[in-house]
Amino acid sequence: MIQSKQSRHTNAFILLFLEELSVAYGAQIFSHLQSELPYCLSDSPSVYRALQEMEEKEWVKSNWKSPQTGPPRKWYSITHKGRAALHQYAEDIVQRQANLNFFLKHYAALNRTNL
Repeated sequence: MIQSKQSRHTNAFILLFLEELSVAYGAQIFSHLQSELPYCLSDSPSVYRALQEMEEKEWVKSNWKSPQTGPPRKWYSITHKGRAALHQYAEDIVQRQANLNFFLKHYAALNRTNL
């Protein structure tokens, strides 16, 4: 399997999870990606880089909270611009899915195999 440290759609999944969860901190987001995605192609550093990039684009906002015990955590939430980006990612994924389904159908026909 061809793998990279960051999926093309890591940002999309992070935005989706933030929309579902309302707020989350970085390790929580990474854990959610690992447990929920069928194939998580991201590692912890790539998630934090994506969060930093999305914060610069104003797709997410953050604030630090100090719990009663343990270190302070940076909590993230999705913004209006982030929701617009999430919608654009959804449109892109629909188009890519159509092309991938076309590929798999034709590949299976060539090889007479089911994936």
